[in-house]
Amino acid sequence: MKRLFAEWERQSSLLFALPHQNTDWLPYLDEILLSYEKFIKTAAKYQHCTVLCANKEAAGKLLGKSDNITLIELPTNDTWIRDFGAIDVEDGDEIISYDFTFNAWGGKFEAGLDNAVNEKLFKLGKNRLVKVDMVLEGGSIDSNGDGVLLTTAKCLLEENRNPDFGKNEIDAKLKELFGLKRIIWLDNGFLKGDDTDSHVDTLARFITKDTIAYTVCEDEEDEHFEELKKMEEELKNTGFKLLPLPLPKPVFFEGERLPATYANFVFVNGAVLVPTYGDKNDLRVQEILKAALPNHKIEALDAKVFIRQHGSLHCASMNRFCRGTAINI
Repeated sequence: MKRLFAEWERQSSLLFALPHQNTDWLPYLDEILLSYEKFIKTAAKYQHCTVLCANKEAAGKLLGKSDNITLIELPTNDTWIRDFGAIDVEDGDEIISYDFTFNAWGGKFEAGLDNAVNEKLFKLGKNRLVKVDMVLEGGSIDSNGDGVLLTTAKCLLEENRNPDFGKNEIDAKLKELFGLKRIIWLDNGFLKGDDTDSHVDTLARFITKDTIAYTVCEDEEDEHFEELKKMEEELKNTGFKLLPLPLPKPVFFEGERLPATYANFVFVNGAVLVPTYGDKNDLRVQEILKAALPNHKIEALDAKVFIRQHGSLHCASMNRFCRGTAINI
């Protein structure tokens, strides 16, 4: 029987792909590399981290030596490895890794190198890689580890992902692949500046088997207010406990509003890494999550540079699982 992990379960490694000069990060590459340095070193306090990089020597100078950090020289188009990294699934006594097709959020960007990453990593990893003939990004789904999946209709039914599959076909395929009992399809919710077509990891996330943390807008004049209110009403009908996380005030860069959200947090072994935006709600959200997750340490990480390219901490990492004490990259 297949089972999709919940992200708070014990992880083998956290996977990253460092920005480099051939990515859209080039205009502020030094700034984002310093942000990644803090992100990776914080995660490495709790567990192993695997870092894909364009140049191991340069990455080594940035990150230093650590038994909890492994560097692998591997070319990528971009850094949002949540969406092109393999997705690990428990399959009886085995863990398999699904390699879905990645087409850069419906063909918006070049993705050939990113789409080839998993096959190259598989030669070094512990799990069996299974190619899946379907477009799916890791940030578009979220699991409670007990047969329930959260997703958004805007993303999974977007016509440039899987045009030959309708909702019923996608629903059935995901249930079979992940051993699901139920899929919660959210029809509402969006963030301005999000080019993923409303990934669920910006909007609503399981934090326990029976609790969903979700993005809420408290400003009735904000363009997000009505849509997020409708999403909240949908979530109230799911039967799960709910934990609202307020939006930060609008974040802009070069005149563009960015999709800043606290829902893009990352579970590691024993801690939750929470994005911050220099906002009054930064501490408020940390206290909310601390109260809800008393067995996890809350680690705040500045995400103001990450968000310039429309993503945050969860988008920039991918959790891996394997049996026993072996590290699975």
